[in-house]
Amino acid sequence: MAKFENPEDIKVIVATDCGSTTTKAILIEYINGEYRLISRGEAPTTVEAPFEDVTMGVLNAVGELEELTGRKILDDKGKFITPSRENIGTDIYISTSSAGGGLQMMVAGVVRSMTAESAERAALGAGAIVMDVIASNDKRLPHQQIERIRHLRPDMILLSGGIDGGTTTHVVEIAELVSAADPKPRLGSGYKLPIIYAGNKDAMVAVKNTLADKVDLKTVPNLRPVLERENLGPAREEIHELFMEHVMAQAPGYRKLMSWTDAPIMPTPGAVGLIIQTIADQYNIEAVGVDIGGATTDIFSVFRPDGTTPIFNRTVSANLGMSYSISNVFAEATVPMVMRWVPFHMNERDLRNRVKNKMIRPTTIPQSLEELIFEQAVAKEALRLAFIQHKNFATVLKGIQQQRTIADAFEQSASGETIVNMMSLNMLIGSGGVLSHAPRRQQSAQMLIDAFQPEGVTRLSVDSIFMMPQLGVLTEVQPKAATEVFEKDCLIHLGTCIAPAGTFKKPGPIMKYTIELPEGTVSGTLNTLEMKLFKLGLAENGLPLTARATFEPERGFDVGSGKGSKVTMEVHGGVVGIILDGRGRPFELSSLSETDRVSYLMQWIKELNIYPEGDWSKAR
Repeated sequence: MAKFENPEDIKVIVATDCGSTTTKAILIEYINGEYRLISRGEAPTTVEAPFEDVTMGVLNAVGELEELTGRKILDDKGKFITPSRENIGTDIYISTSSAGGGLQMMVAGVVRSMTAESAERAALGAGAIVMDVIASNDKRLPHQQIERIRHLRPDMILLSGGIDGGTTTHVVEIAELVSAADPKPRLGSGYKLPIIYAGNKDAMVAVKNTLADKVDLKTVPNLRPVLERENLGPAREEIHELFMEHVMAQAPGYRKLMSWTDAPIMPTPGAVGLIIQTIADQYNIEAVGVDIGGATTDIFSVFRPDGTTPIFNRTVSANLGMSYSISNVFAEATVPMVMRWVPFHMNERDLRNRVKNKMIRPTTIPQSLEELIFEQAVAKEALRLAFIQHKNFATVLKGIQQQRTIADAFEQSASGETIVNMMSLNMLIGSGGVLSHAPRRQQSAQMLIDAFQPEGVTRLSVDSIFMMPQLGVLTEVQPKAATEVFEKDCLIHLGTCIAPAGTFKKPGPIMKYTIELPEGTVSGTLNTLEMKLFKLGLAENGLPLTARATFEPERGFDVGSGKGSKVTMEVHGGVVGIILDGRGRPFELSSLSETDRVSYLMQWIKELNIYPEGDWSKAR
């Protein structure tokens, strides 16, 4: 493949994402001074029997691109043609992968809420699924921890513990646990399990003496050199390197695929996190992204708690999904919490049958409007529960104002405060089938609003065809192409949600508004438990139109400048428009009677035009 020192020379890009079931390919070209998505193809992933060669799925997906565009990308031997020329070839080829179960890791640390949690943050940020967290104070006996390590067979282990210059005893004891377990890797039997040590530098020699003969030990700078600071970058880079060198190299066909690509293959979730970070940095915004899949829900966030320094977090809710894990959502959320979003009665036995059918037939889609409403109600609860987990994980560093050494920190139970601030959040990005492929974009907007409960002024968007992974790895090669395609072809701008934060004890007005729309100015009062929609669409170039707006909340309500403070700003439109949400923050439907709950749900559905009217709405 051709290599380009100058990213500006890259005019044609082919990128693939090898998922667990589907391999997706996209073609990007530089046209009229900008990068745009030209076409997309997909094919079944071929990492498992009978094919056991991931490159076959890649070639099939790229072959579909050729059929759709008429561009010849592969030669007669199935090799990429480079460099590009008139309707032939590509300049670069890049790929991401979560095939074969993605990157599965264990992390270990001394204190569960401190160094072990820092290790978990490093692994999650690198795109891993964290199978378990081993800590000296996790209340399991040593033989139970050893058995757990043996049983899970991770792709690699990240070992941390202790600040530089602190005690070495506890982190060495963790290393001895791993040595006693003598873990074997999930893929491949001819190599040693990779272990990354990112702990107290003074313990490095002892850790090497304990582990070096049994595992492939790599050392990087300490994750927590001092209690007040995390240093996750070196560990994340090493995770990516080992993912390529060990995990990908053992999977069928990946060594061949690695020889084709112009940038290292990246775990799919890590690539999605990279594009979220890139956009947040480029536009200097705070953002939350979610990818809800069949088995897991990933949430990514970038917040600036000090006003300047961006902090990235990713969490994986491995038991919250829309097909394989839908029973877990139903059990964890409980039936009443799911059904509060449904404006009609459904038989509980029938509900449970629907859930089980979805679990055993994961590719089925709703066949009636009632089924769609129920499935989207489940999605709201899956997103809500995953976001709770994310907020509990995305916290300020723990223990920094208490005991100063790891040895004295075992009794610390104080949790750090979450850095997730819904009032300062600028953009909420949804992805995954239930959000990206909802029949009406209003449904996607309502799912995001109901699940995440954004406060103040928040832009809403969804990934049109789930190309964020490919764009994430593209940021490493040609960031201009990645951001332009993300903004113009990947994101579907839904609009803006304006939600005054605050609670109310009785009905009444909560905010006055004036919005200068292209067809005329609208003004009025938003009342409690009321939602309003104003159309403000997209310009000819596909970017959202903007309107000048003034919001004047009542005393006790805040839209971003403090309780009762008036705000004047530019708001962005989208395919849905501007949504005013007067339900308060936090809002809770359980306080309403059954009759009032159904009545308000129907009002919101009608105002936002979420579902078409039909028998379901008359028979409630």
